[in-house]
Amino acid sequence: MTVNKNKIKLITVLGPTASGKTALSVEIAKVFNCEIISADSMQIYKGMNIATAKPTKDEIQSITHHLIDIVESDKKYSVAQFVADARKAIDEISARGKTPLICGGTGLYIDSLLNNVDFSTENSDENLRTELQITAQEKGADYLLEMLSEFDIESAKRLSKEKNVKRIIRAIEVYKTTGITQTEQNKIALKNESPYDSVKIGLTCKDRQKLYDRINLRVDNMIKDGLIAECEQVISKPLSKTAVMAIGYKELIPYFKGEKTLSECIEKLKTETRRYAKRQLTWFRRDESINWVYTDIFKSTNEIYEYVFSLLEKEGFVKNG
Repeated sequence: MTVNKNKIKLITVLGPTASGKTALSVEIAKVFNCEIISADSMQIYKGMNIATAKPTKDEIQSITHHLIDIVESDKKYSVAQFVADARKAIDEISARGKTPLICGGTGLYIDSLLNNVDFSTENSDENLRTELQITAQEKGADYLLEMLSEFDIESAKRLSKEKNVKRIIRAIEVYKTTGITQTEQNKIALKNESPYDSVKIGLTCKDRQKLYDRINLRVDNMIKDGLIAECEQVISKPLSKTAVMAIGYKELIPYFKGEKTLSECIEKLKTETRRYAKRQLTWFRRDESINWVYTDIFKSTNEIYEYVFSLLEKEGFVKNG
């Protein structure tokens, strides 16, 4: 792919949790004069630091980051808001003569931004959503998929792979409130040419177990870094419907209630994080434009960086100096 000079040039670093996105993005930013825009649906929340693997000051290394710590944890934040905020940040970064770098693992955020999805006509129905959530609790995801398949078979087939209840409900809500299926809306969105030309770098491991080992180690380090105390503080406050979905808190609640031991809850957290990584990979695998980098086949971190730098140079990005 050759970078289109008529569009804003972007770099996107994506992949499952614990794959090394933050470290790679910072190195790219230093070499190619970038500012980083976080595409993580949980790092936007203030006070939710350890569980969301929010980059520390040491990890950031003075590179400017955007869309981190921008919302109180009791406030709702949607993909439409993210796209609007990210577009604004991209324009500002480009105006400074720097390259915007999108970094994150929230596939819906990244796709909606890069595919120029138009949210201006988006409708919602809180009562319908609540009703569908109750139905999901009582009858399960398969029942909702059957409902969805009655009017949007393509979305039903796509969502049946991961059975993400939130996305199934959203697909039903889209049709019930607009009269247009999500499949049709996606087709309309694709006709809107994106103003961005992004080279996508995907990080993961060839050996899935190695990724899972990284996840397990990350959770252990989170515990050492104070996740228990952070969790106790976070869950003591009101949380929005989006913030409450963060992995790392709800899994530890049974410990505070005395229902399970800490070790049992930690194992549950590791399991849920591995499942989340699998869902992330399922999402990203649909995108054939991603340049996948399998970090476990390289001998060193520096080799990974040099490989990615070379790839970016071939795509038209210029190193500092």
